[in-house]
Amino acid sequence: MPIPLFGDIAEASRTILRRVPLDELSVPESLRDSIERLFGARLTPAEAVERIIRDVRERGDAALHEWGARLDGARGGAIEVPRARLQQAAEALEPELLAALRLAAGEIERFHRHQARNSWVDFNVEGALGQIVVPLQRVGLYAPGGSAPLPSSLLMAAIPARVAGVEEIVVCSPPQRDTGEVHTIVMAAAYVAGVDRVFALGGAQAIAAMAYGTASVPQVDKIAGPGNLFVVLAKRAVYGVVGIEALPGPTETLVIADDTADPQLAAADLLAQAEHDVVASAIMLTPSRALAEATQAEVARQLEQLARAEVAAQSIAQRGGIVVVPDLDTAFALANAYAPEHLCLLVSEPWQHVGKVRNAGGIFLGERSFEVLGDYVAGPSHIMPTGGTARYASPVNVDDFRKVISLVGLNEAALRRIGPAAARLADAEGLTAHAAAVRARLSERQ
Repeated sequence: MPIPLFGDIAEASRTILRRVPLDELSVPESLRDSIERLFGARLTPAEAVERIIRDVRERGDAALHEWGARLDGARGGAIEVPRARLQQAAEALEPELLAALRLAAGEIERFHRHQARNSWVDFNVEGALGQIVVPLQRVGLYAPGGSAPLPSSLLMAAIPARVAGVEEIVVCSPPQRDTGEVHTIVMAAAYVAGVDRVFALGGAQAIAAMAYGTASVPQVDKIAGPGNLFVVLAKRAVYGVVGIEALPGPTETLVIADDTADPQLAAADLLAQAEHDVVASAIMLTPSRALAEATQAEVARQLEQLARAEVAAQSIAQRGGIVVVPDLDTAFALANAYAPEHLCLLVSEPWQHVGKVRNAGGIFLGERSFEVLGDYVAGPSHIMPTGGTARYASPVNVDDFRKVISLVGLNEAALRRIGPAAARLADAEGLTAHAAAVRARLSERQ
């Protein structure tokens, strides 16, 4: 099935450009059937997640072992991966692959070293005000490890956390059914990233373990990293007990292209996104109908050569599309409304258009600065806001793993200047004890 081509912007806005909240996502009957087999009841995914979290909270490691066996085929035994095993996994990789992991790690670290936010104190005649920037003590990262393990996602979260100065970085990733171990390349990435502890845990049970802690898994301060629907729902459920960086949804790319773009490269970029998942979104906006039609033909041709052709085909048919727009200004207006995770500019002089972008997780400028480089080795974290959350959210960065503590060290001069206003405001709010605390100090000095 070809990627849909839209000549009507209104139709595109009702379909591929329409944002669907997490709770309104359709759940396939096959998934509901699977939940019913596992839980003995026809639960929603959110209800299934709540059961797992409650069980892990109440029974700790025993629940982790049982859910691991039921959902991931875990074979029992120790949950934690010995550190020596991480080094063995790295050394067992092909040298070129290990070198690629190390190159990516170096580029990610180099980029994030620029994200400095410093402590400061302003001393003056009224005392001092300031802030202390403090790294989180312990962070938990989730690393997907199913049919398409993502060592790159581990690097993209662990390295900013390490640059932030986090004291302990904990990783959970599901065991593979054939080996019972965390995927070799995920273990290797953990070693390269310098994480402290790795646990063979997947799904909602991993999130619950990191949120509440068990005898084996320490409680963390914040959880970050992408995952499937159950992982995302679990992160939402434990938010408040721990921090989370985001609720990552299906990945997405939006390409803006003009008549100078190469349809072969535009199609390649769309398919690179579509092969992630059947619910991934790959969309192009262009004022050139000739380019739209040429890209549509290229997508069909290139699709036949992909190993994950079936996944990519479902993605482009259900959630992808090429939209013909009147001009580039319209394209940027639609892009800002959509707020894509990845915004790729395949246009003449792309730097001239950067100022038009208000909402995007990342901007990729030109045909030599394409999204796949950002996925692996460019430097910025590829864990970016999805589902339209780029309207207010940012990619994972060093500040996700730090917090600010305010410093207030005022003296008598400050009290005399600002104290009366504080007392008046407290009176206005009906908080008489607040006002009394101010006036007691002011009256001392009468």
